[in-house]
Amino acid sequence: MPDVNDLAPDFALPCTGGGTIRLSELRGQTVVLFFYPRDDTPGCTKESIGFSDAHHAFSDAGTAVFGISKDSLSSHDKFAAKHGLGVPLLSDENGQTCEDYGVWKEKKMYGKTFMGIERTTVLIDPDGQVSHIWRKVKVPGHVDEVLATLKQG
Repeated sequence: MPDVNDLAPDFALPCTGGGTIRLSELRGQTVVLFFYPRDDTPGCTKESIGFSDAHHAFSDAGTAVFGISKDSLSSHDKFAAKHGLGVPLLSDENGQTCEDYGVWKEKKMYGKTFMGIERTTVLIDPDGQVSHIWRKVKVPGHVDEVLATLKQG
């Protein structure tokens, strides 16, 4: 699990709209990765729409934003189309990137224990270093918090 000031783990993941995103190829720009549990669930939908609605603000700040979950690319495509998402979604079906970023965790709900993605956002600077991590993200106000952190430099 990377920490602030660590080099962000590289990955190559398939992306909605086609192609593969490789983190190392994004050097020179700021990157936001938001890890979310599942497509088309209430919190994940609100978070994805929030980042999509703020797409231009992130773009104006020279920042690329990507959502990542273990859902398949076809699930991501349906989710993005259904909600008109403007943020690219990356499919980590084998879970390696989730493991590398330390977001694949034991969770508890209704007395049951299971493994799942802990909602986490990672801000990566143009040199590829982690500059901020939000763990156990609560969706309301989160996108604004990320934008405010970006503007602080």
